[in-house]
Amino acid sequence: MIMKTKPIKRNENIMKLSKEHHFSLLFCWKIRQGLKCETATERIIKYVQYFREHHLDAHFREEEKILFSPLKNEWVKKAIEDHKQIKNLLNELPGSTEDNTEKRLMRLANLVDDHVRYEERKLFPHLEKTLSKEQLEKIGKRLDAQQPSPLTDDFEDQFWMKK
Repeated sequence: MIMKTKPIKRNENIMKLSKEHHFSLLFCWKIRQGLKCETATERIIKYVQYFREHHLDAHFREEEKILFSPLKNEWVKKAIEDHKQIKNLLNELPGSTEDNTEKRLMRLANLVDDHVRYEERKLFPHLEKTLSKEQLEKIGKRLDAQQPSPLTDDFEDQFWMKK
């Protein structure tokens, strides 16, 4: 018997971040597909750098400065620690040797994937229960005031497509 999982109902004030998480999961999939297709790692790294500049850095900033600001508990600390690990790995990638680049790319994809799933399945529901309606509305207004993140990925080199 196949069980279908229901989509997670997200508070409208943090929906923007959940939508961005979808793009982060797609980012992970593209890295894994590129590695499976034996794409040159330089091409994948260019994409990783593009995605960081256009999506990840701003997303992490918004979460840390806006969403996490009312609460500094263990749940939030874990998310911030995840962000640090991901950033450290991103910073190490350009200096990787050929031997370990594929492993680092796969580790990056796994780290981002695990992190997004943690936030969506555990942290966000916790925040939705813990924060007041007023706090969530204030967060929503602050997120809306930010530069809108492009929910598109227009990186031209589709390295993840099998030729």
